[in-house]
Amino acid sequence: MPDMAMVFMGTSDFACPALLALARHPSIHIRGVVTQPDRPGGRKLKPQPSPVKTLALSLGLPLFQPLKAKDPAFVDALRALQPDLMVVAAYGQILPQSLLDVPRHGCLNIHGSLLPKYRGAAPIQWAMLNGETETGVTIMKMDAGLDTGDMVIWRATPIRETETGQMLHDRLARMGADLMQEVLPAYVAGRQKAVPQPGEGASYARKITREDGRVDWGRTADRIALCMRALSPWPGAHTLWPGQDTARRLKIWKARVVAEETGEPPGRIVQPAPGRLQVVCGTGMLEIEQLQLEGGKRLPASAFLAGQHLTGGETLG
Repeated sequence: MPDMAMVFMGTSDFACPALLALARHPSIHIRGVVTQPDRPGGRKLKPQPSPVKTLALSLGLPLFQPLKAKDPAFVDALRALQPDLMVVAAYGQILPQSLLDVPRHGCLNIHGSLLPKYRGAAPIQWAMLNGETETGVTIMKMDAGLDTGDMVIWRATPIRETETGQMLHDRLARMGADLMQEVLPAYVAGRQKAVPQPGEGASYARKITREDGRVDWGRTADRIALCMRALSPWPGAHTLWPGQDTARRLKIWKARVVAEETGEPPGRIVQPAPGRLQVVCGTGMLEIEQLQLEGGKRLPASAFLAGQHLTGGETLG
């Protein structure tokens, strides 16, 4: 592949494997890395750099953090870099056509689904939440729409039954980095043509919110366990633990499905033996093995229950 001037745009850790791989490529010269501005985070809400910013600085790459990608001054600054290509991964904003027109080879996006399914902000989590058995990565040539550009290359992978959302996220991020390196030489040489996305099967994967992790105990135990995996580690599965004065938020880190039926209402706490904690679901039960009460430490169920006084009949909300 001939030497190439490139701009990389990304924000979340999904983009980091691709940035690292491209920065190490002997024929690629990254003239700029673009990421979102620092956002408040942590308990003290201090401005925190994005994972891409942290990586770019460690690699000594020029950094841009525009408030809006459509800012004309920012577009002019990128135009001055004269990039041959721009690669985008989990940047977090829809890019205007004025920006997409800057590189002579256009802009390629690494997307964590098999398009046109799961366009949008959270394709990995929603694929798992919807019970998909397969997902993948698509490299597409960007247009001004929301993940509607023509597809350059795509690759499928099964969703493993033991995989969490974070595990699948990390695996797809590495797949995306590998796929981008694989296709770049043929793409810039004009041998790999982009094709339109299929006209049917499109769906939208909206951003995950904290409320998506709230457990609905009326669902089946299998379904709740699936949601726990898909939304780990954030927002995680959470419910309300009954208290004498007020209920407190309880995060469930690990649980297993128990097939037995009790006839009790969903959410009812069952203790089949000392140190064990089971919760009735719409069908079946979940035995909670690791959990964390708001403001407390992550504990095994036995250690958690040692500090609680249950009288029987308590229900999680």
